[in-house]
Amino acid sequence: MFGTASVSMFVPAGYAAVADRHATSQAFFYAALLGCVVFMLIAIAHAGRAPRHGALGPLMSLFCAFAFLPVFFAVPFVEALPTTRFYNAYFEMLSALTTTGATLFDDPARLGPALHLWRAQVGWMGGLLMWVAAVAILAPLNLGGFEVTAQAEPGRRETGLYNDAPINPNRRIWRAVQTLTPLYAGLTLMLWVLLIFSGQSALGALCRAMSVMATSGISAGPAIDGAPVGVVGEMILALFMLFALSRLTFSSDTMTASQGGLRTDPEFRIGLMIIALVPFVLFARHFLGAFELGGNDTFLGGIVALWGSLFTVLSFLSTTGFVSEYWAETQNWSGLRTPGLILMGLALVGGGVATTAGGVKLLRVFALYRNAMREMEQLVHPNSVSGAGVAGRRLQSGGAFIAWIFFMLFALSFAAVTLALTLVGVTFDEALVLSIAMLSTTGPLTEVGGQSPITLMALSDPAKAILAGAMVLGRLEMLAIIALLTPDLWRG
Repeated sequence: MFGTASVSMFVPAGYAAVADRHATSQAFFYAALLGCVVFMLIAIAHAGRAPRHGALGPLMSLFCAFAFLPVFFAVPFVEALPTTRFYNAYFEMLSALTTTGATLFDDPARLGPALHLWRAQVGWMGGLLMWVAAVAILAPLNLGGFEVTAQAEPGRRETGLYNDAPINPNRRIWRAVQTLTPLYAGLTLMLWVLLIFSGQSALGALCRAMSVMATSGISAGPAIDGAPVGVVGEMILALFMLFALSRLTFSSDTMTASQGGLRTDPEFRIGLMIIALVPFVLFARHFLGAFELGGNDTFLGGIVALWGSLFTVLSFLSTTGFVSEYWAETQNWSGLRTPGLILMGLALVGGGVATTAGGVKLLRVFALYRNAMREMEQLVHPNSVSGAGVAGRRLQSGGAFIAWIFFMLFALSFAAVTLALTLVGVTFDEALVLSIAMLSTTGPLTEVGGQSPITLMALSDPAKAILAGAMVLGRLEMLAIIALLTPDLWRG
């Protein structure tokens, strides 16, 4: 990852050189050369060494990547923007790498085009890192949502790319990189071309394409995006956001693909159900108020409001965080001026297991839903025997219990982050929004989740440090952190 990051700096360096921003180009070019030299020295020093930390070694490497790679990413950023501190540049790069997308810079014009490209590019690499980590690191350890699947249950047959790969974790990771990188890059390229045809500028379309595939929600701002996205552009974005609802939309390399395919995939089905249900409630709510007040409605106004809610709901469910250009019409139609609780709830649910989306994951929600339905069925028929069905066979018998444990850990993490923020001077309302935004990796919630946008730059350094830790915790999840803190697992 370090070597790839070093080489990737040549992209903004070349773009800045073409755009006649030589100081920015030099900052990225020299940082890229430095990174390549350091990478070669590290590679020579570790050549021929066998992994020493067993199965948890790659997980520790993943944690170190999120914690320390932003230090390297921040070097050209702060050199190209000398008016900011290195601490702020590190926070910005960590937010991008974890695909959170929260930014300290409220004025997009302060950052040049090359820096906007770099932010989106770091977020894109963070998304690819999670694709690879899901299949090569988290799946073999039954973490990241895989702990509730049937193959995580003792005695079940394990299938998938991660199991067929050699035991050596480095070779398993390399095989995942070779398999997934062309697919990830190809989908990004396709989205980029479609957005250009919809009227976006080349740079703005590229930043949005990378942000949607990584669910980072990073955009370059109106000055660089070019023409407004419009309905056609939002439809294109929404189509690619569906990849964050289930891994089966783009791959069948993990244990979630063992039964029935996408047609019977519980994550994709429950995601579509939420996307249909929430906009319908917002749309129908208007008629109750209009009936009481005698309001005048237009057919076009209703369609625009319905589309604005559909796009925004899908965007926040996938933890991307883009807001539709017609979201204001949706708010006026529904009568909800600040529907931040709805957006925060969608972000908490999150997308699919082994995707770039954050949140608690749809598969865990499905496990709890099936358990609740079964409990209600037994209240009526205590002696009944229920079949699992095709979708239910994806879950192990104790999947609901494990999912509930994760929910409790997530709630404790949320409470701890909120309390810590209030102790360093953040108001309680802002602390709630910030905690959910960081733990669900949905940074744009800081702008639309509360009564007014939250200015991150105005926060104290301790508050920013708490948010940085929350972003890493939200990206890796609490179960993975607990695994790293368990000494017995390192002795295996």
